Amino acid sequence: MTLLGIDTPRVTVSTTYHGVTVTEDYRWLEDATSEETKAWTAAQNAQTRAFLDSRPSYAAVRRRAEEIAKAESVSWGRGSYGLGFEGPRRAGAAYVVLRHEPPKQQPVLVALADLDDVSGARVVVDPNSIDETGVTTIDWFVPSPDGELVAVSLSSHGSEEGTLHLYSIASGEAVDISIPRVQGGTAGGSLAWAGDSSGFWYTRGPAPGERRPEDLAFFQEVWHHALGEPLDRDRCDQPGPLADPRIVEHFLEASSDGRWVMDRTQKGDGGEWQVFVRPQDGGHWWQVADISDRCIWAVFGRDALYLLSRARSPRGEVLRLALSHGATVAETECVVSAAEITIEGLAATESRLWLLDVDGGPSGLRVCDPDGANLTGVDVPPVCAIESLGTLGAREVVYAIESFTRPRVWWRAADGAQPQPTALADMTPFDLSRYEVRREFATSADGAQVPMTLVTAPGARRDGSAAALLTGYGGFGVSLKPRFDLTRLLWLEQDGVLAVANLRGGGEYGEEWHRTGRLTAKQHVFDDFAACARRLIDLGVTSTERLAIIGGSNGGLLMGATLTQHPELARAVVALVPVMDMLRAELHPNGTFVAEELGTVQDPEQFEALLAYSPYHNVRDGIAYPATLLTGGEFDPRVDAYHPKKMAARLQAATAASQPILLRIESGGHGIGSPLDETITKLTDTYTFIFDQLGIGYRPA
Repeated sequence: MTLLGIDTPRVTVSTTYHGVTVTEDYRWLEDATSEETKAWTAAQNAQTRAFLDSRPSYAAVRRRAEEIAKAESVSWGRGSYGLGFEGPRRAGAAYVVLRHEPPKQQPVLVALADLDDVSGARVVVDPNSIDETGVTTIDWFVPSPDGELVAVSLSSHGSEEGTLHLYSIASGEAVDISIPRVQGGTAGGSLAWAGDSSGFWYTRGPAPGERRPEDLAFFQEVWHHALGEPLDRDRCDQPGPLADPRIVEHFLEASSDGRWVMDRTQKGDGGEWQVFVRPQDGGHWWQVADISDRCIWAVFGRDALYLLSRARSPRGEVLRLALSHGATVAETECVVSAAEITIEGLAATESRLWLLDVDGGPSGLRVCDPDGANLTGVDVPPVCAIESLGTLGAREVVYAIESFTRPRVWWRAADGAQPQPTALADMTPFDLSRYEVRREFATSADGAQVPMTLVTAPGARRDGSAAALLTGYGGFGVSLKPRFDLTRLLWLEQDGVLAVANLRGGGEYGEEWHRTGRLTAKQHVFDDFAACARRLIDLGVTSTERLAIIGGSNGGLLMGATLTQHPELARAVVALVPVMDMLRAELHPNGTFVAEELGTVQDPEQFEALLAYSPYHNVRDGIAYPATLLTGGEFDPRVDAYHPKKMAARLQAATAASQPILLRIESGGHGIGSPLDETITKLTDTYTFIFDQLGIGYRPA
C-alpha cells in the first residue's frame, strides 16, 4: 500500500543458485542511470518529503535540531576513520588535530603548540574555505615527523574517494602535489612518513587503464613518493604474498624511531589480517604474521613489535616480537594473556604498554611494563567509551574518554606519570548528565546473554507507557560503545528511552562473540536483537506500540531482518543506508569486501543462509508491516542505493497495513563526511517520523 499511489512496475526476473530458482520483480531499480529509475526515485522522494513536511511536529523538530547541532560548541578529533586513529598527532614540536565548530559544515585541521592550551589554535586546512558548498571533507591526515608538512586526504559528496594533498603546517599553504585515488569507500586509505620526512608510503587504487573498468575499485597497492620528485617517479612497493590482492586493504604505520614501516593488511572486511614490516633504509617487506595467526592489531614499541593475537585466546593475548629483519610471529613471547576481559587494542611507548579493553560494550584501560609485568588498571568512569588509543612520539600516549552523558575529553600520559586530561575537551551548552544509565541483559533464542544499555530520564516509570528507541549493529567485530551523541537529546528530552544492544557479530566479548554472528551464524544477530526488544517490553520499559528501532548500514540490514521476521515487534522502523538484497550485494564493489563477513552466494551453505534471512526476499504479501523509513545515497560507495529502493518497492506492494513505507534517497554517500545542514535534515526527518508513528506530541524544549 502506498500513500500517493506511485505506480511501481513489476518486471519479473529469475536467477538460479545451486539448483534453487529465485524470482524478483524490482531488479530494474538497480539501474540508477535509467530514466525510469530516476523518475520513480524522484516520485518516492516527493512522497516522503510531502509526508514528513506535513507532520505537526516537523517545524518544531527542525528548529530544535538546528539549535542543538549549530549551538556554540567545539569538538576535537574524529574524522580519521581511514587510519583507525582520530585524535591529535604530533608534528615535530607541535600537534595537529581536527576541530569542529558549528555552524561550519565540516571539521577543520588546526595546529597547536600545546595540548593543554587551545587558545592559540591555528587553522592549517579548512575544507569550508576550499569548497564553500560544504561537501568536501577531510578523510584523514598524517603530519611529517619534522613538523613541516601534513598529508591530507580530501573527498567530496560522501564519495570517500580521496585525493592526497600536502600543506605547510606553518603557513597552511598547499604544496604543489595532488595524488588521486589514495582513499576509497571500499578499501579505505592510509599513509606513513619516512623518519627523515623525505617522503612517504601511501595507498593507491588503480588508475583507468591499469586495470579492467570493473576492477578499478579493487587491487589497492602501496606506493612510495620522494619529496621533490615528480609523481611519475613514484614506485610501487607492495608487500606480499597477499591473501587476496583483489580485496586487500592496507593500513600503514611508521615506527617513531624512523627505522621501520608496517603494513597491516586485511582480506576484505571479515577481520582476517596479515602483518608485514620493512626497514626504511632499504631492504624489502617481510611477512611477520599470516591470517592463521589471528593478529588483529599491531603497534611498534621500543625495538619491538607488539601484536594482539586471538589465535590461542578468543579474548586476545599480547605478543612481543624483537624486531630484526625476517623475524616472525613464531619467535614472539606472550607478555599479556586475556582472561575474562577482552583486549581490543594497544599502544606502546618506550617503557609502558597500554591495553584497551572492552567488556560487553563499555571500555577499560590497563597499563604494564613492556614485558607484561606490573599490570594495573587505570581509573576510568563507569560505562564509558575509550577511543583512539595512540602514541604521541615514543614516550607518551593519548586517548579519549566519553560516555552516553559526558562529552569527549582527550587524555595524555607520559611515561612514568599519571594520565591527565588535556584542553581538548568537547564543549556544548547542553547538559545530558541528569540522564540515568543502566545495563540490562536479554536471553536470546539459544540462551546467550545479550547485554544492552538503557539511557533514561530520572525516575522513568516501568508501566510500559514510555516510548523507546532500540538500536544495534552486530557485525564486523565492531563494538557499540557508550559514546556521547548530542543529537540524541532530541529523543531524550521527550522522555524517550534509548536502548543500545550489544549483539553477537560485534567485538564486545572477543572473537567468539564475533564469530557466532557472521557468515552462516548471522541469524544469531537477529535473534539477539529481537530478544532485546522483548526484554524492554517484559521489563515494563515500553510496549510494542511505543517501540521504534533504528540502525544503519549493517545495522540497516538488522532492521530489515527484524521487520520481516518479526513484523509485530515494533511500531516504527528506520533503516539507514541498509543492505537489503543479500543475494546480489556482492555484485557491488564493496559487497565483495563485505562478503568476507556476510557470505557469498557462490558457496552453497552460505547461499542457503543468505536466502533464509535476506530482507528483500523474505517480504510476504498480505502481512501488516510496521511504518518504515528507508534511506540511501546515490553516491554511496559502501551500500548501493538500490538496496533501500528495492526494499521500499517490495514493502509498498506487499503490506496489508496502512502505516507508511517511505523512501528517501539523497545525492550523498554513506553518511561519512556529510555537511552539517544535511545532517540536520536527516535528524529532523528521522525523529519527525518516529514521533509521528509513536504518537509523541512533540514538546519544544
